[in-house]
Amino acid sequence: MCRPFSQCIDYLESLYRHRHTCNELESFELAVCFQAFMLFLYRQNQNDSYTLNMRHAVELSIEHLKEHYANPWTVEQLAELANVARWHYTRIFKEITTQYPLDYLNGIRIDRAKHMLLASDDRLLDIAQFVGFNSEYYFNRRFKQTVGVSPGQYRRNHYRQENMRVFAPFLEDFLVALGITPVVQCSHSRWGKQDYLGLLHVPVIDIENEDIAVLSCHKPDCIIINIGFERWMSDDGLGRLAPTYQFPHPGEDWRLTLRKSAELLGRKDRVLDIISQYEHKASEAKRLLRQSVRTQTVACLRISALGISLYAGPDHGYTGPILYKDLGLTPHPLVLQLSWGARIASLTKEWLKLLDADHLFITFDKRHSSWEGEERSMLDWSEWQSLPAVQGGCVYEVDFLTWMNYGVISHGKKIEDVLRVLA
Repeated sequence: MCRPFSQCIDYLESLYRHRHTCNELESFELAVCFQAFMLFLYRQNQNDSYTLNMRHAVELSIEHLKEHYANPWTVEQLAELANVARWHYTRIFKEITTQYPLDYLNGIRIDRAKHMLLASDDRLLDIAQFVGFNSEYYFNRRFKQTVGVSPGQYRRNHYRQENMRVFAPFLEDFLVALGITPVVQCSHSRWGKQDYLGLLHVPVIDIENEDIAVLSCHKPDCIIINIGFERWMSDDGLGRLAPTYQFPHPGEDWRLTLRKSAELLGRKDRVLDIISQYEHKASEAKRLLRQSVRTQTVACLRISALGISLYAGPDHGYTGPILYKDLGLTPHPLVLQLSWGARIASLTKEWLKLLDADHLFITFDKRHSSWEGEERSMLDWSEWQSLPAVQGGCVYEVDFLTWMNYGVISHGKKIEDVLRVLA
């Protein structure tokens, strides 16, 4: 867009008026006018690009701030980090967050302090210093301004650790592993709920069709979410309901998720045992599979009404790190070829014909189905029917939410499923 647009119109009208001139001087003036118009457009484009670059730099500094909130930041330091002039930085920051930089920073610190107040018995001074406040008095004042009560009163009002009411959508696996029962478990109208966790008597909230108002009826004391959950419920809405902590790291790092969950919920003493038990289970399974499967190839597919998707290799996705790293199974060459650097790759019929893996683990995603069982219609394709694993009876259907999960219990169930058919 040209700003001001009236100047753009002036150039165009002038060029149009003199388009048929035969006078040499006027022709020269016309050429100069055209060059001036080009310069005007170029500057507009340059300014837009510069503005976009500045905005991106500020956005990156905000992400850095979320990770390093305890540092003693000033606006000048943040602007220098983004390489943007201070007045530009403050303006763009407010456009993005609706807050001034230091107000936003203090908001992050207060949110983190809320978690620590609920998850530990640490002194207020220790909490204040941990989240970045140098003065307990200033911490108390800012906390009361933001939350409405003092930190001590907030701690008394909300919870004792053993009775904490936690909502952790799609992270319930980690709660159960730590010996905590969520106050409510998430469900999806097409996917169902995580039945493998055995939370038979825990209330359910349908994240696709029910909103924060429904969640508020369960009165959570603490909410834990991972990256991407905002597509179901907004971070801001959750934050107004209860202290909300978002894990910024990829789901593949389940050990870090477990440690962070334990830290928030006061169960750090259980983490080493949980990890040790899983690693022992995986090691024993790997030994057995080495004898039975040897160099036979494996792939994992997610099948929906939209088509067939291939899950990635040993570094990405719900299944690859377990199948190919922890269990030492051999991925079919297409796994590495098509999903390099990604978690999942869509398979065309042409690619599907090349998937001559010895063993296929498949799970069905009902989300996009227009009628019951539509996702299974893919199995009628001639390309599917001709696969060696299909013809050899080496296709194994697994539970969707058990396998489409990063939880430590989920990973243990995957190992059990694999051993059941391959050991």
